[in-house]
Amino acid sequence: MDFRFDIIIEYLPFLLKGLLFTLGLSVGGILIGSVLGFFIALGKMSKVKLVRIPFIWYINFFRGTPLLVQLFLIHFGLMPLLMSPVSTVVSALVALSLNSAAYVAEIFRAGIQSIEKGQDEAARSLGMSSRMSIMHIIFPQAFKRMIPPLGNEFIVLIKDSSLAAIIAAPELMYWGRAASGQYFRIWEPYLTVAFTYLLITLTLTYVLNNIERRLSNA
Repeated sequence: MDFRFDIIIEYLPFLLKGLLFTLGLSVGGILIGSVLGFFIALGKMSKVKLVRIPFIWYINFFRGTPLLVQLFLIHFGLMPLLMSPVSTVVSALVALSLNSAAYVAEIFRAGIQSIEKGQDEAARSLGMSSRMSIMHIIFPQAFKRMIPPLGNEFIVLIKDSSLAAIIAAPELMYWGRAASGQYFRIWEPYLTVAFTYLLITLTLTYVLNNIERRLSNA
């Protein structure tokens, strides 16, 4: 079987455009998810049971159901109530952000709770409130421990963004499917997409390993 490079060359501008969309969706998803996840983690750690319950079930829902199902619910159910016409890019960003927030919340919770309780008790004895203790004492120490799992979540989110092609968001996988559909070829478009994802994830893994190594030596 001949490998048709002409298909890749023809679709290269679209694949590059899709790559930018993929990176944009992933970066946006992890940033928004991190902000939401931080507050969800604080909510789950609340000493008041009625406050904890909604955050616990948020995490259970988004960690316990497939991202594809969440994407459909948001794009076809939620977003039509909020905007018209519905943007596939916005739907994908919302789905990725809400999904990521559930996983990031658990990363933040585990990181914060991994710090010895004596640190918080010492801060409280100095007159700090619980919120000030977390923000100024606990979180800066915990953040170093959170970097590896946060990096892994970012890598997972990049790969999961390929599901947005199902709702026709113009990311990398969407253009791979378009090329495959036009020429009825499988290997050329999907191998190109696969190697592009592989290159991104290997690059990020290398960068994250270097960051982790420097922090461990600091």
